[in-house]
Amino acid sequence: MDLETVPAAAFGRGLRGLGLNLLVRDVGRSVAFMTAVFGMTAHRASRDFAILRYGGQLFQLHADAAFATHPLAALLPEAGPRGTGVELRLYDSDPDDACARAGAAGGQVLKPPADRPHGLREAVILDPDGYAWVPSRPLTP
Repeated sequence: MDLETVPAAAFGRGLRGLGLNLLVRDVGRSVAFMTAVFGMTAHRASRDFAILRYGGQLFQLHADAAFATHPLAALLPEAGPRGTGVELRLYDSDPDDACARAGAAGGQVLKPPADRPHGLREAVILDPDGYAWVPSRPLTP
């Protein structure tokens, strides 16, 4: 599927497994953050929408205005963080590299990289909308 030209209906019919769609205040800002910090690839990025690829996974960003008629729109905070209680885990991202790039991309390192007892080196980074991203890599046994 050519993500740059696929019609919306064909794209939707082609989605499988677990889907992730983040509602963001500024799609361009979010795309810039995710590509700079995590090396994601953006497709069809516009003011209202973007498709992002992380490894073999696809997910979507929608601007708040694009969801004006959706029931979630009334629940979105005017200011402050979003997604409290949800961790977006990226198992193929080096946490040290991601944290080094986060500040310049508008993010905030909430928890610096550390080796964890569950076999991963990980960190927690808040993006400009307040979503918590957890870049991690396996520790060497």
